[in-house]
Amino acid sequence: MKFGGTNMQSAHAIRHSASLAGRSVREGVKVVVVVSAMAGVTNGLLHLADAAQSGDIARANDEIAALRTRHFTAAQELGAAPDSETVRELRELHETLRQAVYGVYLLRELTPRSRDLIVAFGERLSAPLMSLALEQSGLRARHLTGGEAGILTDTNFGNARPLPGTYERVGDRLSGFLSAGVTPVIAGFMGETEQGAITTLGRGGTDFSATIVGKALGADEVWAWKDVDGVMSADPRVVGDASNIGVLSYGEVMELAYFGAKVLHPLAVTPLQDSGIPLRVKSAADPDFAGTLVRSQAEEIPGRPVKAVTAIKNVSLLTVTGAGVLGVPEVIASVFTAIARENITLLMVSQSSSMSNVSLAVPSADAARALQALRAGLSSELNVEETNGVAVLAIVGSGMRGQQGVSARLFTALASEDINILMISQGSSELNISVALSGEEVDRATAAVHAAFTLSQPVGA
Repeated sequence: MKFGGTNMQSAHAIRHSASLAGRSVREGVKVVVVVSAMAGVTNGLLHLADAAQSGDIARANDEIAALRTRHFTAAQELGAAPDSETVRELRELHETLRQAVYGVYLLRELTPRSRDLIVAFGERLSAPLMSLALEQSGLRARHLTGGEAGILTDTNFGNARPLPGTYERVGDRLSGFLSAGVTPVIAGFMGETEQGAITTLGRGGTDFSATIVGKALGADEVWAWKDVDGVMSADPRVVGDASNIGVLSYGEVMELAYFGAKVLHPLAVTPLQDSGIPLRVKSAADPDFAGTLVRSQAEEIPGRPVKAVTAIKNVSLLTVTGAGVLGVPEVIASVFTAIARENITLLMVSQSSSMSNVSLAVPSADAARALQALRAGLSSELNVEETNGVAVLAIVGSGMRGQQGVSARLFTALASEDINILMISQGSSELNISVALSGEEVDRATAAVHAAFTLSQPVGA
């Protein structure tokens, strides 16, 4: 069971989350709990790290003091005595955090490794609170960092991936606790390298932690507890009549996550695919609701080729043009090599049929770096143009495969709202069609496409 930041944001929320885990434990189910940081803490840690790097140690210390107060208050409200082991551990963690931040301040340098060390404190501080809540409810619990639980990763700090030996290590380390009737509580989002350095799995990586553990233990299911009823047909903040999707395939949910749906980490289902372990997204506010079941097999719905529409905002388009592009494979190779060297995510790629230009969609936060890399890595006779203020909208559904008229409905819906399409892409898997358009129009486009495919009607079981 994975609990997100909203379900860990206060003593009340943590106690409720512990009750959800405890209900299954008392029914005889062996449960492993994986927790996120308290809501807002990860962003706070990133801000204080940046403040220390820029020399503003006073602001960094203020942030640390606020975090300290928040976690100590939660521990007290959960029943921890002032001299308890939980309070002592929280005090030690905050002191270690303060020292790490002061080191960044002295050096005026924030490396990816240092950033991972600092940002992982959010989960390291919340795990003892969940363990305390479980113990206060009469259960035996033991909290662990991701590394202590056995998650071994590569050295790609900020976006680490588990190494092959991870699954055996996690199984060995956790099975003993479960056999002894102890509920492990794991700090999500993090692992460690073979040298013991703390790494993080990318934003939203607690989902990924949970599915790594699920595969390692051969779980019956992985449950991701959220503050929504499951995966929705669109962002309910944009489309008021968005409906719950009862069943999705691994492929469909990966496409949705990749194209902006924030319910799951894009790589969350990858550890489960080989073993076929289902993932269920459930609402902590309505625990008896089935939520969304993610499994190997897609659910085909007659007349419903599209399951959901989602969007990524804050996107930039980079277009490489010039006579030197024409029919030269080496140019395309150089484009992708330059982007890969900077470890930049490509959201969409499109090339004209004449091969005279190639367009890339990248997160706006990475656009300047991508632009610099392309200009440095390509011939001077080629031009690289940047278009900002873009969004990528995608429709997703396994039923699109071989289905006629899906693209027509998409483009008709956009045309009816006078929305101009800047770029189009469709993968060979036919699980999605994505288009780039103006960021100012993306919410209106999302609502129009959602209505065109009548996605407000609930389907699935």
